Amino acid sequence: MSTALSIQNLNYKRNRQVILHDGQLTLSTGKIVGLLGENGAGKTTLMRLITGNAQGQGVIKVGDSSDVMHRKQKTSFSDHLKGFDKSTKINQVVKFYQTVYPDFSNDRYQEMATFLQLDASQKLTALSKGTKEKLIIALTLARQTELYLLDEPFSGIDSMSRKQVISSILKWTPDNATLLISDHYVHEIASLLDEIVVVKDQTIAVHKGADEIRDQLGVEIEDYYESLYEVGGAADDK
Repeated sequence: MSTALSIQNLNYKRNRQVILHDGQLTLSTGKIVGLLGENGAGKTTLMRLITGNAQGQGVIKVGDSSDVMHRKQKTSFSDHLKGFDKSTKINQVVKFYQTVYPDFSNDRYQEMATFLQLDASQKLTALSKGTKEKLIIALTLARQTELYLLDEPFSGIDSMSRKQVISSILKWTPDNATLLISDHYVHEIASLLDEIVVVKDQTIAVHKGADEIRDQLGVEIEDYYESLYEVGGAADDK
């Protein structure tokens, strides 16, 4: 099994404040990985560093290359549509993605858009938070690439729709791709996960397989994650 992502000695400061230090991580291809941690722990920052949208010290490789342009090309990151005017229509956003990303599959997007009930004629300003997040998921996963980064993709989606979307993630993620998904709803995404990565104490504190947690430790992923924040818990156990 080949390596999808490799991080060595990653350090990042913002305004002289340490955000991440001594980060080490290796993810294999074909895995769905939960990126967990408290608010402000550095999960989004880690994703931005992987894509090259933020610059730190250390080595980050997607596949076999650390080149920033290569990482951008081989990584699909949910960027929350920050660069688009609010009056932009969904179909205009899709056309932009088709133009900018040669690996964007319109067929895959349309399949997801139909399932998610996205109206191509709607403007971004008319979308609820949940509908906008569904659009971001569809745009991100419609690219045909090696590494997908979903940053808190379900927070605004109602409970029933959230379960439907989560259950479809496996179908929408290519078998040979790796998906790193940051989410607060640990119990809802747990069944998807092959591994978890926990950002804690300004570093990548934990990287464990889901089966190891369930079979060897005898606990569910959510319970294990919560134990990391108990006094004398399992934090720092990589």
